[in-house]
Amino acid sequence: MAVVIDTLKNDNRPRHPEKAHRPDQPIQRKPDWIRVKAPGSPGWAETNRIVKENKLVTVCEEAGCPNLGECWDKKHATFMIMGDTCTRACSFCNVKTGLPGALDAEEPRKIADAVAKLGLHHVVITSVDRDDLADGGAEHFAQVIRAIRETSPGTTIEVLTPDFLRKDGALEIVVAAKPDVFNHNLETVASNYLTVRPGARYFHSIRLLQRVKELDPTIFTKSGIMVGLGEERNEVLQLMDDLRSADVDFLTIGQYLQPTKKHHPVVSFVTPDEFKGYETIAYTKGFLLVSATPLTRSSHHAGEDFAKLKAARQAKLGR
Repeated sequence: MAVVIDTLKNDNRPRHPEKAHRPDQPIQRKPDWIRVKAPGSPGWAETNRIVKENKLVTVCEEAGCPNLGECWDKKHATFMIMGDTCTRACSFCNVKTGLPGALDAEEPRKIADAVAKLGLHHVVITSVDRDDLADGGAEHFAQVIRAIRETSPGTTIEVLTPDFLRKDGALEIVVAAKPDVFNHNLETVASNYLTVRPGARYFHSIRLLQRVKELDPTIFTKSGIMVGLGEERNEVLQLMDDLRSADVDFLTIGQYLQPTKKHHPVVSFVTPDEFKGYETIAYTKGFLLVSATPLTRSSHHAGEDFAKLKAARQAKLGR
């Protein structure tokens, strides 16, 4: 299983100073259907070496993803750009919070070099929230996309972006760089936003995804949520309708896992049968692709899923 570190490396400060005063929330024992192997394979070691040599940050490590061992064994890593410190303080997230440092002008080249060394056919680029930047980091996203295109023209690119709240023109910069997939996660249902994602706005995120399709209908759009945060079933179904109203192509649904005792508690463990039910309903609502399992994460199997997305679009156009 993934090991989550609750303090900064070589430091006694907490990763999440804004959560330090909160009462401890007991971490529930995971059910039998949530079990993963600890990382340590030769493939994992090679991916780890390339990430460390290029001094890159991955959301796989920072968020304590349970699928790290599986993905890194296949040389699949989700690169997190613009540092390891987020300006938001979502109650579910294990990424460090605080005041970020300056952008690394060499980061686009470093990412592109790592993509080439790993021989990636599909790469996912995400970031921390950078509310401190005038464009929220949009131009940095664009520079990374262009650098990868230059060194690995055959690699397809998926971005998982912040919401660019109150950053006029930022979305347009990223879309103009033409990623193959534009992903922005809603994370949870609307009623949970004040407690789970207080720095964001549900309908702004819906509108962001809708705007991507208005700007460039050829780009696939994608969004994901976690369940087990106290949402009601009918709220999840309404969220599906809201995403379809924005013409979103791909929906991911996974189980929320509590990183530490200071984070939002797991309210429930959703069963595999319930996930299967969500998947069936989502397909009836018109999504091109749905991934709904306890261990589903935004970039899990992203390369294989991109091939399925293209095939589903072709089939739809054929009809």
